[in-house]
Amino acid sequence: MMQFSPSAGGLAESQTLAITAAAKRMKADGIDVAPFAAGEPDFLTPDFIREAGIQAIRDGRTKYGPAAGIAELRAAVAETMAASGFAGMTADRTVIGAGAKPVLYFGLAVLLEPGDEVIIPTPCWLSYPKMVQAVGGTCVYVGTRPDQGYVIDPDAVRAAITPRTKALILNSPGNPTGAVQPDDVQRELGRIAAEHGIGVISDEIYEHMTYAPARFHSFAELAPDAHDLTLIVNGVSKAYAMTGWRIGWGAGPKDWVQRMIRLQSHALSGPPDIAQLAALAALQGPTEERDAMCARFVERRTVMCEALNAIPDVSCPVPDGAFYVLPDVSAYLEASYEGEPIGNSTKLAALMLEHAHAAVVPGDVFEAPYAVRFSYACSQDDIRKGIARVADFLASLQRPATA
Repeated sequence: MMQFSPSAGGLAESQTLAITAAAKRMKADGIDVAPFAAGEPDFLTPDFIREAGIQAIRDGRTKYGPAAGIAELRAAVAETMAASGFAGMTADRTVIGAGAKPVLYFGLAVLLEPGDEVIIPTPCWLSYPKMVQAVGGTCVYVGTRPDQGYVIDPDAVRAAITPRTKALILNSPGNPTGAVQPDDVQRELGRIAAEHGIGVISDEIYEHMTYAPARFHSFAELAPDAHDLTLIVNGVSKAYAMTGWRIGWGAGPKDWVQRMIRLQSHALSGPPDIAQLAALAALQGPTEERDAMCARFVERRTVMCEALNAIPDVSCPVPDGAFYVLPDVSAYLEASYEGEPIGNSTKLAALMLEHAHAAVVPGDVFEAPYAVRFSYACSQDDIRKGIARVADFLASLQRPATA
């Protein structure tokens, strides 16, 4: 029998993608499923961006491109990052990836040695721990609390540092919580990183989905002393409804980025020019459609939070960014369905999909076992109908009597 790597070879499938695929199969069978699982806007990519991709095809941009990405997009990313506070950013300190995921993965892969530790505030996006595992690293979790807005405690991060600590992953606005980390917290985390020589990977993919009165500031702007230790990761997937175009980027220290480029040259060759030229159009084009999409997310957030908070014993904090909510459903985890105990959020999510026809992601995969994640990147009609079915399903559960 073949033996496989316990790190990369032992990874489980992404629960988000698995649940989304199951929901699509049900929908193909004629079942009306509320699409609350996928982190994917339901809007079409704006016309001017699609036209740029079509023009790239007409222009014959169908050959291999540079492993680091095309020069014009790298220059635009550098300009964008410099404008957001990453002083001195230049194109040779950027890398374009086939989505933000490989940028994150390659950033970890060239940094970590087996046994190195990565501090990850929780709840966290489910792929961060798997990426760390895949390259032989060890996750060290620092918890945050919903009643404190999921704000990271810098003292807890400092206490988690050991001689093996190599990196800290930040995500603001965050998935799955939607939390926007305060400026003073990010400044202090930058000071801690500089003091201990810890690399910081700041995932800022939800930058443009920050809702007033909250404001987005890049970690690079807030922590200039840590510039030599900081890799900013971003992309066009969320803000421009370009998930399927698969374009993201990284910007950071030249020695870190150049190693990522070399790894990408072997692993992926490089992202396609067609998609990169569409991304370039997104960065350089008008922002009205992007801003209009974000305004729609604010409206949907209100509808979803009000509907969830109307369900008895469900507590749903209102997030400041992204397009997710993470309601506390712990009151239902001790319940049973048709005599079978539920016990955890994974089972509850499976039952919601089967019986409420609502695709949600269990909090277990985000290190938030008390919760399930709902995406509001869908229509208000889907939200209202889907949450109504969830409410009816939860009301049908057999819950233990209270004293």
